[in-house]
Amino acid sequence: MTHSKHRPTQSEAEAAVRTLIQWAGDDPDREGLLDTPARVARSYKELFSGYESDPREYLERTFDEVGGYDELVVLRDIRVVSFCEHHMLPFLGKAHVGYLPSNRVVGISKLARVVHGFARRLQIQEKLTAEIAGAIQDILQPKGVGVVIVSEHSCMTMRGVNTPGSRLTTSHLLGEVRDDPRTRQEFLEFVRNG
Repeated sequence: MTHSKHRPTQSEAEAAVRTLIQWAGDDPDREGLLDTPARVARSYKELFSGYESDPREYLERTFDEVGGYDELVVLRDIRVVSFCEHHMLPFLGKAHVGYLPSNRVVGISKLARVVHGFARRLQIQEKLTAEIAGAIQDILQPKGVGVVIVSEHSCMTMRGVNTPGSRLTTSHLLGEVRDDPRTRQEFLEFVRNG
């Protein structure tokens, strides 16, 4: 987590929003906009909550009793809500996360929490995909990891080239999920077909 030396206060964040409202051409003292700076600051605090903790910590509580299970574990369709670090506009989609356990597994809700923790930051999708896979690999030390994210970027669909419906797919495969053709195929089929 990187923070600037001085983290602005709530009132400084609200003043910045007031400035943006004026810059857009509206009056921040207009009745409908009076509470907008506070609302925006509160919503940004939630949307960027990934800076408040280390998502890797979610993976530290594992279960060693796996009953000999050594096949892929895949959690599909984890909702991704993140913000493009170039335009501060949202990208929304789904993450599919899988790993091939070596001798321990993690509660499935923890996989979703890792995705959310890294996503709730200013991001690019490629880095987000790699961060999730790297955290799972480093902490769980499985035989392999696969992460695929498919999302729509509003910086492209609402402005710029203005192409609604276009989606970006990124993947990051490690270990046997990358190197073993059968495991790779199985992971990608799980992601594709459910």
